[in-house]
Amino acid sequence: MKSVAEICSDLIRFDTTNPGSGERPAAEYVATLLADAGLQPEVFESAPHRTTVVARFEGDSSDALLIHGHLDVVPADPAEWELHPFSGEIVDDCVYGRGAVDMKGSCAMTLATVLGMRARGLRPKRDLVLAFLADEEATGDYGSRHAVTEHRDLFDGVTQAISESGGFSVTSGPSRVYPIAVGERGTSWMKLTAHGVAGHGSRPAVDNPVATLAHALSRVASHQWPVRLTPSVAALLRGLSEITGQPIDLERLDDEADRLGALGTLFKGQIRNSANPTMLSAGYKVNVVPSSAEAHVDGRYLPGLQEEFLSTIDELLGPKITREFVNLEDAPSAPYPSSFFDELGAALVAEDPLARPVPYVMSGGTDAKSFARIGIEGYGFAPLMLRPDLDYFGMFHGKDERVPVEGLEFGTRVLTRLLTHP
Repeated sequence: MKSVAEICSDLIRFDTTNPGSGERPAAEYVATLLADAGLQPEVFESAPHRTTVVARFEGDSSDALLIHGHLDVVPADPAEWELHPFSGEIVDDCVYGRGAVDMKGSCAMTLATVLGMRARGLRPKRDLVLAFLADEEATGDYGSRHAVTEHRDLFDGVTQAISESGGFSVTSGPSRVYPIAVGERGTSWMKLTAHGVAGHGSRPAVDNPVATLAHALSRVASHQWPVRLTPSVAALLRGLSEITGQPIDLERLDDEADRLGALGTLFKGQIRNSANPTMLSAGYKVNVVPSSAEAHVDGRYLPGLQEEFLSTIDELLGPKITREFVNLEDAPSAPYPSSFFDELGAALVAEDPLARPVPYVMSGGTDAKSFARIGIEGYGFAPLMLRPDLDYFGMFHGKDERVPVEGLEFGTRVLTRLLTHP
């Protein structure tokens, strides 16, 4: 049976860049592993080569748990990397390559766990639905959104799910903090358009849409969003204060995030809404004032704050800017405190006595948003014990992405504990 590091390396070697040629080769590899272990994977496509794999591993309860991951990755320029981003090489006990952290490493842990259980004759405590999805790095239209609308029956009986962006370790003195995600910020990707009067660039502009849009973007970019403490983030702050033995000043959270270093990254991007201009397009010649200008903004908002976010955006943009959504997704949240959160934490502590699980809200988004549409409660839990010097967040979409082999092996043990009877 392949090791978790070998599976991770194999997955990385499939170039599943999104946009690109699609996920089919990686999906076929996953389906073959599952079929060889005696499961019956369903393989389907939303468009040519945009491939998803779903399989069910029957357990002792039909109250099913979904474990989902995505097979696509963001682009990587080989010239910027020490090792080729699709080599999957293992160097210094780390698997290198695009997707090592986001999230082929996690997919490898799921596969290694399930294959190990099958080889040892272990039956899960509850039905497991395993989903390896396309298109998470875009909108999910070709992956999770397609799956929950066109293949809803594959998720019958699923009440809870686990996936990426939680369960990783952050070293703090004698303890290791493990944030378990119980929610994530909502997504509001917007296309902005300003219309004006075309004219010669040498004459006084009548109504220059480039200037109008630039002023609006400046207001958005410079806006100081107020702190909004959601219950889950407040619980995280209490937990961090208890673990460090130092109170956290709620009136100076930005400064406190800087003071706490790696621990501060767990809440610095989760205490307020945000909006970042990311794309800008206007004009076709230097001496022509165009009749329109366009921009895109990546907006994120905390659970329960969509209305506040959008009304603020409209005020900042002003009446001359029109906006339309490229992607609008609600901010999902899962119950906390809950018995399932306690199960996740207990599995970590069983493998790492220094583990201190805490609730966490992701600043970005995952396929959990799609599964929330059909009533599935999503938790971020892809367990990894990390070296203190490894910048976990910097690995996401960054250069020289890599994951420690021992971290993958740790995660496989944690998942096995979670899914099986003691």
